[in-house]
Amino acid sequence: MIVATIAPTFAAFRQRARGLLADHVPPAEVVWQDGHGSLSLFGGAAPPDAGRAVAVPGASTPTSRVPAAFVRQGELAALHRDEDRWDLLYRIASRLVHGEPELLEVATDVDVVRLSRLVADVKRDEHRMHAFLRFRRVERASEDGEPESFVAWYAPEHHIVALAAPHFARRYPSLRWVILSPQASAVWDGTTLRFGAGAPREAAPNTDELEELFRAYYGAIFNPARVNPALFEKHVPRRFQQEMPEITTVRALINAAPQRATAMAAKRVSPSLAFVPPAADHAALARAAQGCTACPIHAAATQTVFGEGPVTARVVLVGEQPGDREDQQGHPFVGPAGQLLDEVLASAGIARSDLYVTNAVKHFKWEPRGKRRIHSKPNAMEVHACNGWLEAELALVKPEVIVCLGATAAQAFLGRAFKVTQRRGQLLAGAPWAKTIVATHHPSALLRMEDAGARERARRELGEDLARACAAR
Repeated sequence: MIVATIAPTFAAFRQRARGLLADHVPPAEVVWQDGHGSLSLFGGAAPPDAGRAVAVPGASTPTSRVPAAFVRQGELAALHRDEDRWDLLYRIASRLVHGEPELLEVATDVDVVRLSRLVADVKRDEHRMHAFLRFRRVERASEDGEPESFVAWYAPEHHIVALAAPHFARRYPSLRWVILSPQASAVWDGTTLRFGAGAPREAAPNTDELEELFRAYYGAIFNPARVNPALFEKHVPRRFQQEMPEITTVRALINAAPQRATAMAAKRVSPSLAFVPPAADHAALARAAQGCTACPIHAAATQTVFGEGPVTARVVLVGEQPGDREDQQGHPFVGPAGQLLDEVLASAGIARSDLYVTNAVKHFKWEPRGKRRIHSKPNAMEVHACNGWLEAELALVKPEVIVCLGATAAQAFLGRAFKVTQRRGQLLAGAPWAKTIVATHHPSALLRMEDAGARERARRELGEDLARACAAR
């Protein structure tokens, strides 16, 4: 058994491994040990040969070669905290040199998979250091031209300080800074990047006078419409958050995000408002809508399909957009989905003539498939572009209840995160558009269901939701 004690660097490993490979020393006969660590194959317990000197075969005959890809991956894997990394690297190197030159291309090989995981861990840790490290000012710029000085403390998971530090030298080349970590330190004087020993947390400041300014800046650029607390916690683990001054601001911003998102949406001006005539009756609105070019959908549509029904209706049904038949005839819900809707309404004892029926988008968006025109879902920009017409209809009708048929209509009122599958049939607050909003299936979704049982169940739910909405008037 050979005990190979090396400095914990890939260069040291590479130099020692060359000789061992040249003499065909199998991996099972080598125990790799960091110069300051424990023996990796024995969990810290010394093997039988550890107490005496062992000659190292082949130390003067470095003739073995490995692919450049292995060197690149090995340099990263060597930074991992896994104590068995040297055993893995030597085992792979031995296989590459002695009979398996294409080993790295075998993505399912156990050793290759493990090497890839080590590399991925190190890269992720480097990315996190770039993202989560925060500098604090310790010296202001002097009158004689000396730049400001900053200190940061960061505890990476792996040995990546030397790997990650050049990023900060490129990003802040005109400043002087020090990065401290338990493993190592990095010092940039504006010209040269140097590395030294690690330091405890107490060696770095906890705050500085710039942090209030940074919190104010962070709050100003925060977008409440894109907040996702679960994703934030996943990508910013709590052990990194204690060094990030904006975290206290983030908590408050997340709590206020729903109200801020609603306020932002209310301030967005729909492009179709430029075409909506003021103080118009229903007939004038419908005529004006025929000339709307607020979004690109109008170019391929036959005509605008405006909402229909009594303007005294207490219940408004809102779908997604007109279909092929609606586009040809100019009336909402006259195609297969409309026929199914009529059947469900009749089964529920609801007269369609008592309802106002419209769509979130007034033009048919489609894509060609042979001689057919196939429905294409409108995107958020297109729904927003048409929102001026929907708002004008609701302002004219003043319904007590809005029934959203499908996700597109529901999200036009309740936000893009709303899921019909989770909140279908619930009586939701509808202000400022109505007293109540109810979201349910779109009839066209039933027509697409291949399973007869699922289709019948959804049809029953649609009828129940429509009856519940009409009863809520």
